[in-house]
Amino acid sequence: MPKLRQDPATRKWSIIATERTKRPDDFAGDGKDVAPLEAYDESCPFCPGNEHMTPEPMFTLPVEEGDGSGAWAVRVVPNKFAALSKPTGDNVSTARSRRGLYLEMDGIGEHEVVIEVPDHSKTIATMTEEEVSRVVATYKARFLELDRSEWNQQIIIFRNQGEGAGTSLAHPHSQIIGTPIVSEEIRNRLEVAQRYYDDCGTCVYCDMLQAEIEEKVRIVASNAGFVAFTPFASTVPYNTWIVPRRHASSFGVITDDETDLLGAMLRSVLNGMYTLLGNPDYNYVVRSAPHHSAGEPHFHWYLEILPRLTTRAGFEIGSGMNINVVVPEDAASQLREAAK
Repeated sequence: MPKLRQDPATRKWSIIATERTKRPDDFAGDGKDVAPLEAYDESCPFCPGNEHMTPEPMFTLPVEEGDGSGAWAVRVVPNKFAALSKPTGDNVSTARSRRGLYLEMDGIGEHEVVIEVPDHSKTIATMTEEEVSRVVATYKARFLELDRSEWNQQIIIFRNQGEGAGTSLAHPHSQIIGTPIVSEEIRNRLEVAQRYYDDCGTCVYCDMLQAEIEEKVRIVASNAGFVAFTPFASTVPYNTWIVPRRHASSFGVITDDETDLLGAMLRSVLNGMYTLLGNPDYNYVVRSAPHHSAGEPHFHWYLEILPRLTTRAGFEIGSGMNINVVVPEDAASQLREAAK
C-alpha cells in the first residue's frame, strides 16, 4: 500500500508510491547516451582562452598560488543575464511601492556564475576531490562577500546539471544569487523550525540527523563532518540531503576542514548518482539561514540534491504534495552501493 510521509522540517507531505516503485534502470534511455564532451570548446565562454567572452571576474582561484601564469582553477564572473541587478551609487532602496492591491520593488541583488573547472568535459561527479573542495571554498568566499551587502537578505547557492534541470551551458558551473527579500520557501522552513524548537527545545534538523544515524537505513554516506541520507519523506526519486554534523544555521561559518569534507562527500554522492542513474539531470541547492537569522539555534544549513527523473503533474501542482516512485530506503541502499 502507498504511504503518506511528512517531513518534520517543512510539515509537507509526500506520497511514497510503493505500487509504482521504479528501479534505476527504469530511468535509463532518456537521451544520456551521447558523445562525450571534449575538454575544450572554442565557442564556450567559460573555457580557458575565452575569458574575453565573459565580464571581468570578481574572484579567481589560481592553479597554483604565485605561479604568475594566469592559469585559473575556479573563476567567478557576473551573470550576463542576471535575474537581479547589482545596485550602483549610494541611494539603494529596498522600499516597496503599491500598485493598487499589489506590491513591487526594484529588482536589486547580485547574480554570479561560478566556473568550477577549466575542463569543459567534467562535472562534479567526475572531478577530483580537490577540485570539488575548491568549488566549495569558492562558495564560502562568495557567500561571505555577498553577505556583507546590506541589500542581500538571502543568498542562494545552486547548481543546475543538464537541460532538464535548467542549464543552458554545458561547461561545469554553478550560480549564487543574493536577493533583497527572504522568500516564502525559506520563511516557511524557518517558521516550522522555530515552532519545533519552541515545543521541544531542540533543532529539528539535529534531531532528524540523529534519527537517521540511529536508523541507518537511509544513510548514503558519512564522514567526520557530514552525513548524506535520503529523507524519510523524500520529495523526488533519489532526493538526498548532505547535512553537517556540527550545528550551524548559516553556510557562511563552514570551516576549512569542513570545506574539504563537504567537497569529498558531494563528489562521492554525485558520483554514485552518475554511476547508478547514468549521468542524470539534477539541481542542488545550499539551504542556509538568511542574513538576519544567522546564528539562530533552531535552523541548520544543509545541501539538498534533487535529481530530475520525473515530472510534476496535475496532482502535484494542485495539491502541493509530491509523488515519489522510489522508496527512500531503497534509494539509499542503491546509492550507498554505487558510491563505494
